[in-house]
Amino acid sequence: MGAAALYQLALRGVPAIGIDRYDPPHDRGSSHGETRVTRQAVGEGASFVPLALRSHEIWRAIERATGSTLLATCGELLIGPETSPAGLHQKPGFFRQTRDVADRFGIAYELLDRAALAARFPQFTGLAADDAGFFEPGGGYLHVERCIQAQLGEARRLGAETIVNTAVTGITPERDGVRITTAAGEILAAQAVVAAGAWTAALLGSPFDRLLRITRQVLFWFEPDEPALYRPDMFPAFIRMTGADPADMFYGVPTPPGAAGIKVGTEQFTHTTDPDRVVRQVAGAEVRAFHARHIAPFLRSVSPRLIGAKTCLYTETGDANFIIGRLPGRERVHVISACSGHGFKHSAAIGEAVAARISGDRSGVAELLEPFALMRSLPAGSR
Repeated sequence: MGAAALYQLALRGVPAIGIDRYDPPHDRGSSHGETRVTRQAVGEGASFVPLALRSHEIWRAIERATGSTLLATCGELLIGPETSPAGLHQKPGFFRQTRDVADRFGIAYELLDRAALAARFPQFTGLAADDAGFFEPGGGYLHVERCIQAQLGEARRLGAETIVNTAVTGITPERDGVRITTAAGEILAAQAVVAAGAWTAALLGSPFDRLLRITRQVLFWFEPDEPALYRPDMFPAFIRMTGADPADMFYGVPTPPGAAGIKVGTEQFTHTTDPDRVVRQVAGAEVRAFHARHIAPFLRSVSPRLIGAKTCLYTETGDANFIIGRLPGRERVHVISACSGHGFKHSAAIGEAVAARISGDRSGVAELLEPFALMRSLPAGSR
């Protein structure tokens, strides 16, 4: 989110400085691990779809500008009972909602019954009698580190500055701007955009200390016995929903050219963590449990041989929607955070909309952010 906002501000000629406590792209937060699934038919709700559609356009524009490959449209496949109440990111009936938003926005898709699913994608095993597939050819995955590198590189080329390996310790609104306090000194800016992810509450305090939960998530890369089956030309990015329990869901990404292994993961919302104390090491027991529960029953020819594993952080809101907007009483401070585990696919458009709002662009782009305003999350008495 921060890289996208910095790039879009620079694109508009707005003088801007990006500050990061690490050196992005890095693996300390939520935007790393080689790839992220991207979908245009976003079953989390219709408010997200324009962001996803616009983000795809922006990724393509950055590809043309930089020559870097950022977006791979190998297709995205949702598997599960079409009428199931099972949800994703706290949105029940996710399969049906995905189809509904595709119809509403004219997004191309194919609906596959169990037989067609098994014939088209034999990599998936253990299909239930009522399983169906929703295949979106325009979906796929993003090369996340490349996306961040490309946006930061373009931002610098267009005149933006970056300060890395420098922590921000305070953001203080003043009459004529915002004072940014860092470990290396102070900066006075007209406005501030805070894209601090899991560190948002520690940096801004109330109300984020009450609104946000941080959870540890794990990404796995396993070695296929038949690597050709899991190339992007043979295998889509996918989400498989196998039961009512959110922990039954798992997702995966095909092996990008030049990489090794199929990337898979699930989500857990039970155990919270502190971003500065999170356990980064992935235990052998976690690897074995994931393979036994998700891979062995449902994916063909993917061995328990682990190529690698990483942790990342989810910063979650109570409704799994985003929080984007100006802080009440601190209108010069804009927050882009709390992506609840599904933000990267929307990040390019969010950066554009925030930059449009800051620069006074009245084209309507900034209106895409209205459903995610902080005010919706606050108790009535504290607004």
